[in-house]
Amino acid sequence: MKLTLLYQDEWLVAVNKPSGLLVHRSWLDKAETRFAMQMTRDLIGGRHVYPVHRLDRPTSGVLLFALDPAVARTLTEAFAARRVHKEYLALVRGWAPEQGLIDYPLKEQLDKIADAMSSPDRPAQEAVTTFRCLHQVELPHAVSKKHPTSRYSLVRLFPKTGRKHQLRRHLDHLFHPIVGDTTHGDGRHNRFFREHYGCERLLLVAHRLSFEHPVLKVPMRIQAPLGPEVLGLFARLGWPASESDYGA
Repeated sequence: MKLTLLYQDEWLVAVNKPSGLLVHRSWLDKAETRFAMQMTRDLIGGRHVYPVHRLDRPTSGVLLFALDPAVARTLTEAFAARRVHKEYLALVRGWAPEQGLIDYPLKEQLDKIADAMSSPDRPAQEAVTTFRCLHQVELPHAVSKKHPTSRYSLVRLFPKTGRKHQLRRHLDHLFHPIVGDTTHGDGRHNRFFREHYGCERLLLVAHRLSFEHPVLKVPMRIQAPLGPEVLGLFARLGWPASESDYGA
């Protein structure tokens, strides 16, 4: 499992987190010994890093850290104030609409261990995601008994809020669950992609982060490569298969 450097200066470091890697030590998996925070420290010579946002374990893509606690506070506030523009790519079941807005409040999902002290009675929180469909495909495979073929879409997602598992839950609410999602997805389609394409991961990529540099005050845009595994899958589905096809 390899983590690669995307950007570094005196105040920030961004890495491309692989799918399956935890950001930091967690009660959810006490046996795990590899974490993005420690691997990033090792990558930049042991300097301490401060997390400013999160990515789910199965999600790959841009993960940003601060190298200074004051910068970390500034960036955390920018995320909370929605001044950081986030873009994701997701492969979903079905033919998604050309574009749309999902305004669907989400009740916090609590983990029995990590959130043991949290109240289960908190009201649903505002959660908003916009999206645009990039590509579609219809495959001659009856994954579901109801249909002789199976349809899939590639969508670009723009979360406007940052709720836990927001994109995965919103796509499920839209009846277009993300392929590879073992919690909110469709097991039949997950199994189809494992057996036919050797795909064992959640097909959700944190593709870009855009924000104002907290110190230099210049616009920043950091993009993670999709990599050969994802691009190879796209090629087999008949979609564009080079990094430049999904660039700026």
